[in-house]
Amino acid sequence: MNQRTPPGTHTARALSAAFLGAPHWTVDALVAHGRRALDPAPDWLAGVAAAAVEAWREPPRDAPREFARFLLAVRTQLAAVPPAYDDEEDLPPRPAEPRVRAWLPAATAMGRTPWPVHPLHDLADVAELLGTDLDHLAWYADPQGRQRHEPAGHLQLYRRRWLARPGRVPRLLEVPTPRLRAVQRVLLDAVLAPIPAHPAAHGFVPGRSALTGARQHVGADVVLTMDLAAFFATVTAGRVWATLRTAGYPEPVATLLTGLCTTRATRDDLATMPGGGTDAARDHARAALARPHLPQGAPTSPQLANLAAHRLDRRLDGLAAAAGAAYTRYADDLSFSGGRGTAALRDRVAGIVVDEGFAVQPAKTRVRGRGARQTVTGVVVNERTSLPRAELDALRARLTNAVRRGPSAADLAAFDGDVHALRRHLTGRVAWVAQVHPARGERLAALLADVDWGRRDTSL
Repeated sequence: MNQRTPPGTHTARALSAAFLGAPHWTVDALVAHGRRALDPAPDWLAGVAAAAVEAWREPPRDAPREFARFLLAVRTQLAAVPPAYDDEEDLPPRPAEPRVRAWLPAATAMGRTPWPVHPLHDLADVAELLGTDLDHLAWYADPQGRQRHEPAGHLQLYRRRWLARPGRVPRLLEVPTPRLRAVQRVLLDAVLAPIPAHPAAHGFVPGRSALTGARQHVGADVVLTMDLAAFFATVTAGRVWATLRTAGYPEPVATLLTGLCTTRATRDDLATMPGGGTDAARDHARAALARPHLPQGAPTSPQLANLAAHRLDRRLDGLAAAAGAAYTRYADDLSFSGGRGTAALRDRVAGIVVDEGFAVQPAKTRVRGRGARQTVTGVVVNERTSLPRAELDALRARLTNAVRRGPSAADLAAFDGDVHALRRHLTGRVAWVAQVHPARGERLAALLADVDWGRRDTSL
């Protein structure tokens, strides 16, 4: 037996299934079902059944493992050696562990949920929702972590590549295969979308954006911005599981869904990590990627990251409010604004971040007064929301050049020669400008529409 597994765990899990499958939630019914599961029936069976009925008004069918741990604790207490025995030689012989005669079927069920999530009472419901069988779902979830040892190829469920970032730790992009991605999109819509993010979260939330977050900080005396290191990778499978359990999903369902939404970087990927960033930052990112984590590239990751950071947001929002400051978060960007005392929040913010299991990138912490250009998620907020002039001029120049000569070789090189990727990128940049500066965005959109994407710049 695993040394980490307390003695009696196997018996407790069998008894948990027996109790949860009993026809009535009464002591007599639980004892009768327990006698069918264990042989011989132990003396402590009735006491454990009575404790279960007293602790739960109804069967905890959403938490069979937690219930088993409770039963084991009660059984251990009931079977404890009386204090009268002082000498170990005088102890009576320990009763033999009862044999598990039968694992009685016990259906799981949703627990209480505060949100209108799609009900999934058991694994069969998950398979029905996702339109596939449990064997395929077990492969996608990879509970044994076999994918970590697989080389790149058709057996891998994610397509991974490193994105180098000058002077910073590279980012590992982990994009699920089309079949897994389709599964994750269904989970996003049915399971995750109904769960609200904290009001301070402005990234990946319908009706909010980087612009809505930046507006909360316009005209402040001081703006403090901080970044979380390896944000998606730091959201562990345990955090995801806890979020799903809070949503009411039974333990087996939460475990399967967690596996479908998390992954571990392969050994090959970790070994080929490009240069960039400090040794400490690289070690932090590598350790996070080696554990089951949210993949950057999966459709479920942004929403799950927001939900996993809910308590962090709540604590930071409370800290800011106590200091008379405003707080917002856009993905991994933390922003605070207020009076001169706002700058003094740095150390306390960092302490809360660490306490919540995340990490701050010290090199990206900025404190800006009114005399400097104050930016929040790339938006200038000194007097009103605006974009830096240099950014606007650079985008206009790129589009003007593309209209005159076609997509430049330099631009295409940044997208591996993929003209469609370049077009999507420029379309996104123009849409972003239009949010902040509608008139300028309209003029840039007109330039974008005039680009001949089939033409190549031959003047270089």
